[in-house]
Amino acid sequence: MSEHHASVIVHAPVEQVYSFFTHFNDFPKFMSFVKEVTYYDDQRSHWVAQLAGSHEWDAVNEGWIPNQQIGWRSTNGLENTGLVRFEALGPDRTRVDVYISYTPPAGVIGQVVNSMGIDQRFQESLQQDLEHFARMVEEAPAGALDPMQSHYLFNKQSAVAQNKATERQAASMQSDPMMSSESLQSREQHVQQEEAQQQHLQQHEQTARQEQQDRERQVAQQQADQLRAQAEHDRAAYQEQAAKRNAPAERPLDPVYDTIGGRNASMDRAAIGDQDARSERYPQSHEDPMLARSPKQQAASDQPSVSDVEVESPWRASMHGTTTPEPPEEEDRHPEK
Repeated sequence: MSEHHASVIVHAPVEQVYSFFTHFNDFPKFMSFVKEVTYYDDQRSHWVAQLAGSHEWDAVNEGWIPNQQIGWRSTNGLENTGLVRFEALGPDRTRVDVYISYTPPAGVIGQVVNSMGIDQRFQESLQQDLEHFARMVEEAPAGALDPMQSHYLFNKQSAVAQNKATERQAASMQSDPMMSSESLQSREQHVQQEEAQQQHLQQHEQTARQEQQDRERQVAQQQADQLRAQAEHDRAAYQEQAAKRNAPAERPLDPVYDTIGGRNASMDRAAIGDQDARSERYPQSHEDPMLARSPKQQAASDQPSVSDVEVESPWRASMHGTTTPEPPEEEDRHPEK
């Protein structure tokens, strides 16, 4: 007895996956080693498989539980059994486990099967075909998982796609109106249109991504330019502040030492004269340095100026006597009584 197991996760509701697997007639559309599955009635079917030669058998359904499992058992020909279990992992995810057991024919053929590694090849084919089915389900259009619309489900390595299906399989599919030559041609055109639409959508998405990347690069460049300009402005401002800090401090002009008239040109005159040895005839020096040099204006007065009044020297009076008349003697303050 040779036993094999393959498993795959299909992104579809368990009800749809179960409905498709109950349609055994579609197995040659995605399996490479199954060449025919035709019906006698709703419980019995005829199978043809390519496994170390072509083998045929009749099978009967058994162990069916809606949305959970389906199975079959051969009643003649190649002795084998099959079981497919379905486990819902979510609203759109289903785990599919396929178990197949068969007894190789006795004699020389059985020895050839063991010597050529047919078991290993069958295991690999079973896993690949199951994965092909999962991919087809993910890429199929809406309704393709309906058994009546299963003409959409083809795999390039399947027996039907390689024209390796039996005549009875072809006849059974031809009886299906969806499998007529016109329907298959229409299907092919529809598939090509869907592929073109998918490519157009991918190109549109790629163009949108490219435009988004260009916009992001443009914004990043603008930000970099702004940061660079701000850095240059900050650097210039820092250098200007540094130059101001290093420059000698400016002091206000001194009214005494920093005037146009020279040192002490605007200093107020002291009681003994100005400190610049200027004569008395420049009394306006404290008002305006430019006007301070103008001659002194004599006020109109009957009083002689100080310079015009002759004052007798006290030294001359002590040496030569004074010329000033003596004041009269005071009268007796005590008159006779």
